[in-house]
Amino acid sequence: MANYQYEKSVLETFIKNQGQLFDEKVAESLEEADEFLDMMMATVVDNEKQLKSYFDELGVDTEDDILNAAEVFKLDDGRFLIVEG
Repeated sequence: MANYQYEKSVLETFIKNQGQLFDEKVAESLEEADEFLDMMMATVVDNEKQLKSYFDELGVDTEDDILNAAEVFKLDDGRFLIVEG
C-alpha cells in the first residue's frame, strides 16, 4: 500500500473534479494527484469557517461565494481541499 501525503478520498475527489480548475488533466492516478497537490502545497481544511479564515489570511474577500471558487473542492466528509492554481 502506497504512502500518500493526502488521504485517498482527497486524491480521488481531486482527480474526479480537477476540470473545475484546470483546462487539461494534471493527474490521472493517485500517485500523480498526490505529487501534484504536494507541489502546489494544497491545503485541506475541516469546515467552512476554516475555509473563510484561510482566504481571509490571504486577503481574499470572503463576501464572495468562496464555496464555489474554482480552487475549492468540497470533500464528501464536509471538509474542503484548496488548490491554488
